[in-house]
Order: sequence, then structure tokens, then C-alpha cells
Amino acid sequence: MPAAKSPAPKATARRDAADQDTEHLRAGIQSVEVGFELLNALSQAPGALMLRDLAAAAGMSAAKAHRYLVSFQRMGLVMQDPVSTRYDLGPAALRLGLASLSRLDAVKLARDRVPALLIETGHTLAIAVWGNQGPTMVHWAEAPQTVPVTLRLGDVMPLLTSATGRCFAAFMGQDGPDAQRIGPMVREELARVKKMPRSDVPPVDVPQTLQEVQAVMDETRAQGLGRVVHSLLPGVGGFCAPVFDAQGRLALGLVVLGSVATLDTGWNGAPAQALRRSAQQLSTDLGYRVQP
Repeated sequence: MPAAKSPAPKATARRDAADQDTEHLRAGIQSVEVGFELLNALSQAPGALMLRDLAAAAGMSAAKAHRYLVSFQRMGLVMQDPVSTRYDLGPAALRLGLASLSRLDAVKLARDRVPALLIETGHTLAIAVWGNQGPTMVHWAEAPQTVPVTLRLGDVMPLLTSATGRCFAAFMGQDGPDAQRIGPMVREELARVKKMPRSDVPPVDVPQTLQEVQAVMDETRAQGLGRVVHSLLPGVGGFCAPVFDAQGRLALGLVVLGSVATLDTGWNGAPAQALRRSAQQLSTDLGYRVQP
């Protein structure tokens, strides 16, 4: 039987070169991942950091961190204050961040989360944004085997008797131009409630005075959610969680609605907690950072 031929020298050389390229590629990717820990640590820090603190936050030695920082400085991703010697994110990092933020679509990101949240809560979900007339429903997804809620896309929600309205009023109405607009809207709605015959006013959960409105707003901010029970529709409860953008503005509200017979309306119930988690994660993805 003839002896097996050895691979041709050229073929062997090509394979060796390919193997070396693969190893270099792996090493290069790992190097980027390691270096990114420094940038991530700076992004999470409240301000500029000394080398030793930055290295510790990234889980590496100061000598190793310094080598990466030299390259990052050349690229403009990091800058160093010549007086304090502290490191901070540089102009190139800012440009990358702004470019990323400009391409974010908050409603699209929220819609992508709805199917998973629908499974987790088991109740109807909606997305609301601030429109010309107030909080407006722009997306709707009904969970199977739930009581239908007679709301439509484009509906503008009341500020005092809907979870969505309370969420927007509480988190948009603290200061700035939004507060100047929301204040009169709240007073106008409160006046309409007072004019309703007592038999037509929902028996619970509807504020009757400005003091009661303020108490509702305070509770909404403290809980991180707007909530109503029976107020919007008899037998229906709901929550609305605020989603903030990178500038700290209210971008949209995530809403869950359902029959009070099946929806846990407790502040710490499963639907409320799921909504909070989803809204907080979405806010983070939009670039929002909680101020220390």
C-alpha cells in the first residue's frame, strides 16, 4: 500500500497562517473587551477617577489600566486632567454616545419588550406618549383570556382618573414648562369632577380637592408608578410606569390594565414589580441615569 502523502508545504503554510490569524483575532477581541471595562467604569462613575480607583473599578492592576488609557487618550475616548491627573470620558466617547442616542426610538424599543412583558403579567399592556392634548395611547396588546378593556389607539387619558394620566402628571409636572401646562389641565379636570352628580362620581380613588391631588402625585412619585382602581372604568385597575430618556425627560409610559378580579393591584404585586423592572431597564437602555 503506498504511503500517505504529506500535506504540501504551501497548504501547511496557509493553514498555519490562518491559525495564527485566528489566534490574533481572539487575542484582539479579548483585549478590546478588557479595555472596555475601563470605559464602562468611567461611564458608571459619578465623576473623574484617579488611576488607582479606575483600575480597581475595572478589576485590573494600575499598570495594566495605564497602558489601555494611553491608547484611549490618543483616540479621544478618555482624557486626563493635567492638574488633578484624574481620568474621564473624552470627546470621542461623547460623540459615540450622542450618535447612539440620536438613533434610539423609545416607542420601538418599548414595543419590542411588550410580548415578554405580556407573558409575565398576563394582562393587557399599552404604551402612552405625551400628545397635543395629553397622555395618548399609541400601542395596545391584549393578553389572551382577559376581560377586554374598551380603549382605543389615540385615546387621550385623563390626568386624575387613569394610571397613565397620574404617571404623566406626577413625573412631568414637578417643574419646568411641563408643570406650567399640566397644572391648569389638572385644575380643569378637577373642576369637571366636582360638577358631576355625586351618584356619577366613582366611589373611590378619585381626588376631590387640590390637596388630595397633591397626595396622589406624592404617592405616585414615591411608588414609581401611577395606579388606579375602579377610577377609569368600573371593575378595572391599572398601573403606568414612567420611562425616562437620557436627558431625564419622561419619554413614555408603560401601562398594564385588567379586571380587579384577576389583576393584583397591590403596589408590590407581581404586575407592578414586572412593570417597574421593565420601565427601569428601558430607561437605562435610553441612556437615563439615576442621579446620586
